Amino acid sequence: MFPSEVTVRLESNLETIMRCKHVAIIMDGNGRWAEANGYSRAEGHSHGVKNLDRIIAAAHKLGIQCLTLYCFSTENWLRPQQEVVALMALLKNSLLKAKRVFQERNIRLRTIGNIDPFSSDIKAAIKDLRTATAHCDGIVLILALNYGARDELVRAVRTLKSQGQEITEESITNTLDTRDFPNPDLIIRTAGEQRLSNFLLWQAAYSELIFVKKSWPDFTEEDFKDVMRVFSKRIRRYGKVEYCEKP
Repeated sequence: MFPSEVTVRLESNLETIMRCKHVAIIMDGNGRWAEANGYSRAEGHSHGVKNLDRIIAAAHKLGIQCLTLYCFSTENWLRPQQEVVALMALLKNSLLKAKRVFQERNIRLRTIGNIDPFSSDIKAAIKDLRTATAHCDGIVLILALNYGARDELVRAVRTLKSQGQEITEESITNTLDTRDFPNPDLIIRTAGEQRLSNFLLWQAAYSELIFVKKSWPDFTEEDFKDVMRVFSKRIRRYGKVEYCEKP
């Protein structure tokens, strides 16, 4: 392959990537990575948090407008109490440290999910970071916290019923936690599992899905770029059929 051909192909792929407005990631495998490398599960989650910085930076470089990260699901409360406590401490510390970094990098924080069950100090940290970055107009980082797609749908329908609104596809969409964001163009899951695990079920109707074998702590910026290259080759028809005229 000649260098000029490589350049043309990369430019063509980049155009497709640039049309990707919203990427969502199921950051799976922290615990298994820890066990395989002689760490505690809590240390595995800590390594996973350290990986966020480079992936957010990679998404920003590619012009992605929204990046949603599945941080804590409604089912994660069922994990061993010691692990849940460690996750809550990690969440709180990460939120408290993020303000200066997010403001410097023009990252706007938003959240989806029901944060009511969290402790008062975590809720305060979430609200403070959302307020502190509300003026930022760079990439929007959406953290899914105590999020479950089924719970989200139930809450949306209850809201519509309490307001006496007709329940339609449009009214549900406009009442979901994600109402301010475009549907994800791409959902990535690390660590080899091939399921959505109650993540953005309504919004993922026409999302492209890519499953990566690497666990989240090992998922690099170059891996992210490779995934985006795969996405750039996907043909998205949204249920339509493309016909080619016969010569």
